Amino acid sequence: MRGYRKERVASLVHEIVSEAILRRINDPRVSPLTTVTRVQISGDLTIATVYLSILEDPAVERRTITALRHAGGFIQRMVAKGLDMRQCPELRFEVDEQLKKVKHTLQLLNEIRRNLPDLAAAEEGAAAVTDAEVESDPADSELDEAQLDDAEERDG
Repeated sequence: MRGYRKERVASLVHEIVSEAILRRINDPRVSPLTTVTRVQISGDLTIATVYLSILEDPAVERRTITALRHAGGFIQRMVAKGLDMRQCPELRFEVDEQLKKVKHTLQLLNEIRRNLPDLAAAEEGAAAVTDAEVESDPADSELDEAQLDDAEERDG
């Protein structure tokens, strides 16, 4: 039962903080491209870590996080009014690093996809060379078969 409560509280905090960032905070340091990606609540419901995605350069990221931490009391009051709990969780704002990793992985995959025709041509060229080496001399294949027969007779 407690797990459901954590999820409900996290969902409500997500909605309230998203609304606050979108419509209530008028700080010019907060980037308009800021979104709440997820909210993680501690087991005892005392700490809510709010993960943010800021689609700008690192300097704007730092400025936005600083502004949101500065406005933390205001957002905390909004969350306390929206939650029907005796004690409101303490808000902590963090940049969502998982999103950066996913973005980097997608960029690598796109780069590989762009280079795929070049890789396919290089692989075809390498395959043609190895096929030519295998079919080079039929006398070598007869010699190999004779060596295999000798080895089988010794083992058998």
